[in-house]
Amino acid sequence: MTSTKDVLSVLDSYPVALRQALLDLRRLIHDTARENDGIGVLEETLKWGQPSFLTVRPKTGTTIRIDRDTSPRGDYSLFVSCRSSLVSQWRGLFPHLTFGGDRSVHFRLEDPMPVNELRQMITMALTYHSGKRKPVGQARLPE
Repeated sequence: MTSTKDVLSVLDSYPVALRQALLDLRRLIHDTARENDGIGVLEETLKWGQPSFLTVRPKTGTTIRIDRDTSPRGDYSLFVSCRSSLVSQWRGLFPHLTFGGDRSVHFRLEDPMPVNELRQMITMALTYHSGKRKPVGQARLPE
């Protein structure tokens, strides 16, 4: 398994401004998870060479990845599975942000990080599957 040390090593390889933005985004992901009982503990790892965050509790959320943006849309990005409906939902909630297909939202280093929007997006991603589960203790009605 990849360690936090490996994630930090990848982030340390980036230019200062990009590294700082990604470290700020990383901190926001961890803070948001810590503040939300529905998310629980996060595992930090590398997926496709990108810093990635997933819930330890099964069937809770979808993986979030962060990395430099190699498209012309921005300088860094937050990625989720293209099989989720998250980016489509985010487009409706935050039309002022820049999105890439069904899997990413893009940010420019010269713009302030949209913290409130990101907190909501992070929460939605890390609780994505929990709404699909049957609530604990839900009794079946007699037939």
